[in-house]
Amino acid sequence: MSDSSHERLQKVLADAGLASRREIERWIEAGRIEVNGVTATTGLKVKAKDRIKVDGRLFTPARRTEPLRVLLYRKKVGEVVTRDDPEGRPTIFRKLPNLVSGRWITVGRLDINTSGLLLLTNHGELAKRLMHPSYEITREYAVRVLGEITPEIITTLTRTGVMIDGHRAKFDSLAPGVNEEGVSANQWWGATLHEGRQREVRRLIESQKLQVSRLIRTAYGPIVLGRGIKAGGFREATDAERNALLKAVGLDALAAAPPSPGVVRKRAEAAASARAAARPQAPRSAKAKRAAEAADAGFAKPARKASPKPRAAASAGRSSAAAKTPRAPQARSGKRRP
Repeated sequence: MSDSSHERLQKVLADAGLASRREIERWIEAGRIEVNGVTATTGLKVKAKDRIKVDGRLFTPARRTEPLRVLLYRKKVGEVVTRDDPEGRPTIFRKLPNLVSGRWITVGRLDINTSGLLLLTNHGELAKRLMHPSYEITREYAVRVLGEITPEIITTLTRTGVMIDGHRAKFDSLAPGVNEEGVSANQWWGATLHEGRQREVRRLIESQKLQVSRLIRTAYGPIVLGRGIKAGGFREATDAERNALLKAVGLDALAAAPPSPGVVRKRAEAAASARAAARPQAPRSAKAKRAAEAADAGFAKPARKASPKPRAAASAGRSSAAAKTPRAPQARSGKRRP
């Protein structure tokens, strides 16, 4: 933001990574933000010279800007999507990498009993667009249902819809998933929808007198969870995945060009070196270290083995040794021979 240009307050703070625009608008409504000593109002435009305070703390744009990043987090049941939990439950933020500037913003939320894919980014505008219903970003879920879903229920949940909190909610699709052979009370289903209202999947299923025994988010827009992330872990989005997200919400200008094969190879080598360095190694003795260094240099000598002596030579040696050994003198008796 230049000294003369004016931008909306929520956009400036969102671009700095403080939170999404929607969250910052809530901060403004709650009176948590001041501009030049005056409580901010929704829609206020600011300049670079304006003094902005959030919760009494002066906001200073970082000199170093963090590049746009996206994380794929595999949430597990029991984790909460909040920075500080008063009940002391584990949060998804406890293991995330530190940022030079800004902070991680979650793209939507998953309740404590839901697992699966959760996207995080340090770009406020990207997070806002991925969550906004106007961009119709599809969310995919694997849901295990206790009870029978009849064709009539499928019609209700995908066409007619169900009134929830004053709006008509429905799935974009609902189809049987992969189930074990035989009849079981619990059956897997695949569900998709393009809105992320609170607990909407569970509430739709429960509106038909059914029970959700397990719920997993498997995809968000073009990003699929896959099997490469362990529960409670994360990984950086690839360049292709990040660009696909940006293009899905009309931020093509921020998409980076694909890296060259040489850059990809160097990244892979660096990652392999980091994994090898982090792997614990057993301590070695000084002699073993010298032998390893010699082997690496290419002039290690094979260990010399002691050659066994022939049996004949060994017995001859014992005979000669016995011959050279003087005998002890015998004790004389008191009688003399005549």
